[in-house]
Amino acid sequence: MSYNVEKSDAEWREELSPEEYAVLRQAGTERAFTGEYTDTETTGVYRCKACQAKLFESDTKFHSGCGWPSFYQPITDTIEYIEDSSHGMKRVEVRCANCGSHLGHVFPDGYGTPTGDRYCINSISLTLEPADS
Repeated sequence: MSYNVEKSDAEWREELSPEEYAVLRQAGTERAFTGEYTDTETTGVYRCKACQAKLFESDTKFHSGCGWPSFYQPITDTIEYIEDSSHGMKRVEVRCANCGSHLGHVFPDGYGTPTGDRYCINSISLTLEPADS
């Protein structure tokens, strides 16, 4: 797929920390309950750490108890969906549609949310832009 933001592997490695690179560019996962935004309730917009594209509004964030920030809906057309059968599971990977960076996965178990979805997103793949900034 062609993305609006395309960089070489060397450019991504130079711009991102080793931990960010492992998640965003190599589809890694941060450990549960360790991410900066897991329990954040600040109002604002969550952006892609790699390219700053707007991904999620804070009013779609909810506490799912899974250990990662959870959202029930992305901002329109900001997410790319990819079937993921790694680790013996059938899941749907979500990536930034602007730069192709790995964000996490979406699951149909967001009980009690308007969409029924739970976007389970790595904190390290996000940057929060507070509403008052």
